[in-house]
Amino acid sequence: MRNLPGLVAALLFIPSAVHANRAEYDAMMLEQAQQSGCMACHTVLPTPRRADGLPPIAPAWRDIALKYRDDPGASERLTHIVMTGANPRSRHWVGKVSTVAMPPNAGAVSEARARRLVNWLLVLVP
Repeated sequence: MRNLPGLVAALLFIPSAVHANRAEYDAMMLEQAQQSGCMACHTVLPTPRRADGLPPIAPAWRDIALKYRDDPGASERLTHIVMTGANPRSRHWVGKVSTVAMPPNAGAVSEARARRLVNWLLVLVP
């Protein structure tokens, strides 16, 4: 019990998304996205076609936010796609991104982290 004040003090200095301002939260989520490998294919903002004339590998998160902002089931559906991968025969970004389907990411990211990232990207556009 005599270490309780030290424990309380230490807990007060742990960075928390609850107490972060918008810029800090965005930076924290972007760091998580980079650590999880998301940025290998995705970008936050839309990008033009690549130098070879091909479309980007994956949709930009802003485009995803725009597409799904009025869909109440988007968080659950997109989290499922992150974890299990996209169905290559059910493509809804045809012509806007490459033909590569999103692979399953269950081995690279926890479902809780995937859900946090999806929920963050869904509010990138008001």
